[in-house]
Amino acid sequence: MTLETIKENTVFRRVYHRGKSFVHPALVTYVMKNRAGHCRIGITSSKKIGNAVTRNRARRVIRAALLGAEPSICGGYDIVFVARSRTAGCKSTDLVPVITAHLTEAGCMGNRP
Repeated sequence: MTLETIKENTVFRRVYHRGKSFVHPALVTYVMKNRAGHCRIGITSSKKIGNAVTRNRARRVIRAALLGAEPSICGGYDIVFVARSRTAGCKSTDLVPVITAHLTEAGCMGNRP
């Protein structure tokens, strides 16, 4: 299954306000059900994290960690990952268990038929 990217600010805001959040020192995850049959993913990092290089690295680390968890993500969810200041210093292998734990707790991980 391919994951669609969230690009519109209105979708991000909807997930922030209506979705359920899961917090870790290196990552915050917001999850909300959608009516589409597929999963949409958004990755953000604010200016509080650092300069552009640091923010881009944080997003790249999250994206690489997401590749490890992608095969078992169920469809029908909007998921937003928010980088924190520790994210840029982490490796993607450190974030795979965090992403898996957040998505499992949210109920959007599991074997698809």
